[in-house]
Amino acid sequence: MSLIKRLVPLSLKQKIKTFQEDFQRRQLFGALAPLVPPVERMYDGPPGLAEFKANGEEFLAIYRERCGLRPDERMLDIGCGTGRKTLPLTQYFDARAVYEGVDIRQEGVDWCREKITPRFPHFHFRQIDVYNQLYNPRGTHRASEYQFPFPDASFSFAVLGSVFTHMLPDDLAHYLREVARMLESRGRCLISYFLLNEESLRHVEAGEGTLDLKYVSEQYRVISLEVPEEAIAFDERWVTNLYAEAGLEIVRLDYGSWCGRRDHLSYQDLVLAVKS
Repeated sequence: MSLIKRLVPLSLKQKIKTFQEDFQRRQLFGALAPLVPPVERMYDGPPGLAEFKANGEEFLAIYRERCGLRPDERMLDIGCGTGRKTLPLTQYFDARAVYEGVDIRQEGVDWCREKITPRFPHFHFRQIDVYNQLYNPRGTHRASEYQFPFPDASFSFAVLGSVFTHMLPDDLAHYLREVARMLESRGRCLISYFLLNEESLRHVEAGEGTLDLKYVSEQYRVISLEVPEEAIAFDERWVTNLYAEAGLEIVRLDYGSWCGRRDHLSYQDLVLAVKS
């Protein structure tokens, strides 16, 4: 068998791989299959068609059951990527809804604009030219100073999935204030983190988690000094104080499995807050 594999031309191997992937995509996504990116373009989470589908379905359930998501929301999705969590929303939102997805990587925005918007015109996507050493090293705007291109009180629901896990403290604090500005009164935001508290630190120090957070600063820990944005965990008390300063009331906190915790809702810690 190994000899046969070596004799098969590379071009034929690629065609077989593409055929298998396309077949699996149709099996998993049905009529939405053309909107799902190739596996090699899935930079916004675990690569794989089954993983893409499972993650999207997981978060639609969280949006509905934990956040009270309605079919007519005005939703802002910061860090929309290639549409991993967007795709299920196309089957849930009705014509009254508005979805605005933003991302710092042009390739994700281009994919969503080309594939999703033509079929679902109330789903809009735009790239924001914000610097991030890991995801957009050529960005021209500092995240700590960037103003999002939306008026005050534009949205009833905002999400940031795996965004603040790749941002430095000043950037995070400014983004959170911007989220509060763009939310209407009693609007909600769901944001994911790696939160450092007594329990998670105990797991981390015991080497039970998925992140080697060996570099320690006052408010956070990172796994890399050269590229700190690769993965950042923040002190929970520092984060909750930021919410209070921004006028956001935390109404729910569901801890994740990232640190080795057995009782969890998702992989990252999820904070749901309401604008007071």
